[in-house]
Amino acid sequence: MTVYEGFEPVIGLEVHAQLLTESKIFCACQASYGAPPNSMTCPVCLGLPGSLPVLNKKAVEYAVRMILAVGGEVRRNSSFARKNYFYPDLPKGYQISQYSQPVGRGGKIEYNMPDGRKKACRINRVHLEEDAGKSLHPESGEAYTRLDFNRCGVPLIEIVTEPDIRSPEESYTYLVKLKQILQYLEICSGDMEKGHLRCDANVSVREKGKKKLGTRTEVKNLNSFKGVEKALDFEIKRQVKILKKGGEVEQATLLWDENRQVARLMRTKEESEDYRYFPEPDLPELVIENEWIEEIRKSLPEMPEARANRFIEQYKIRQYDAELLTDNRPLADYFEKVMECFDNGQTAANWTLTEILGLLKDSHGDINTFKVSPGMTADLLNRVKNRVISGRTAKAVFREMTVSGQTAAEIIDRQGLKQITDEKKLRAEIEKVLKDNPGQLEQYRTGKAALLDYFVGQVMHRTGGRAEPETVNRLLKKILEG
Repeated sequence: MTVYEGFEPVIGLEVHAQLLTESKIFCACQASYGAPPNSMTCPVCLGLPGSLPVLNKKAVEYAVRMILAVGGEVRRNSSFARKNYFYPDLPKGYQISQYSQPVGRGGKIEYNMPDGRKKACRINRVHLEEDAGKSLHPESGEAYTRLDFNRCGVPLIEIVTEPDIRSPEESYTYLVKLKQILQYLEICSGDMEKGHLRCDANVSVREKGKKKLGTRTEVKNLNSFKGVEKALDFEIKRQVKILKKGGEVEQATLLWDENRQVARLMRTKEESEDYRYFPEPDLPELVIENEWIEEIRKSLPEMPEARANRFIEQYKIRQYDAELLTDNRPLADYFEKVMECFDNGQTAANWTLTEILGLLKDSHGDINTFKVSPGMTADLLNRVKNRVISGRTAKAVFREMTVSGQTAAEIIDRQGLKQITDEKKLRAEIEKVLKDNPGQLEQYRTGKAALLDYFVGQVMHRTGGRAEPETVNRLLKKILEG
């Protein structure tokens, strides 16, 4: 953890999560990424005169899922407001958001720091709002900024923390945990490169031991979790330097320059009054019935910590492995489906975390599109367990499965990979090896017991690696001691 010369940072984060709804929050336009510019717009999201917003029920459901997952309070009555500011990619001149009456308040997110410390960050509020468009600033010598309004009206939830975070490292760990929760709930992809998860950070510093908060600044344009960590470290050091010289930190909004690794001034002091919030006249009060809240609560998935604990108890796997498996919901789902047809949890966990993740890393693949189904993996592991093939052969078969899409049985039969377990055949091979190696046999009988491995290796070589090792070992010892 970074130490800042007797000063303590106080950090609060505001995270915008783009919701995985099919349509936008106030209109029926598609809410997807990558379409040609301005091809997914209508009078509502373009803010044309006479158009009226209609609230997307699925967006509300996703917001409620998030609030319940962090233990917050879903407010039965909430409302929307107009947040007024001018920017070229905001066609209405205001953003429909929630202000004084958000859909949710309270709750907390707990996370474990790399050094083992357990931390918790309280949630101040979760509210719904619409996204703005996107400005495509001049590149390659162009003389003008282009505007893409496809993103206008895409539904967001903003998750605002209390100022409970005390270091850039904690900010990073909190964000990783938040992303995991959003993905487990299947309400946000968490893809920062596509802008599906965006973070603004509020930070101030104070002398250690003091309670009074310092003057805060807000850092924007943070495009990665590591970027958040670096930007906060830069801004904290900047504020500490000012205070040590006897100066005063000015409240301001800063933009993080990822290329230059510096934060530069965007605008000075800004408060909520500057946005001239007032109630959205075209949307009625949002009323959420208790029955619907309970219905959503019952539909929540098992969250990572609870799932890891169950894996340890149910499948008898190590805690570290359980935490790795449940870090990613699709990976945990894959593992559980393997266990529907296989009975050794630790073996399945080892295979998932080494062979499967290794292949995915090498191919830059995704478990959701992995060519080998959980049932195919379980079948392969059962063939190893039943001594049809060796573990070493299984790895080669598995790689072939990922390329061809064939089952283990098809590959084993086609390539003739079944282990030789017939004792009569193996005894004949052993006797040939001993006959061909009289010198080594004599050395073994005079006390050089390590040569047993040599004989096993020779048998494996003669059988193209197909001899079942345990049977070979047992028969060799029996013959040599007879």
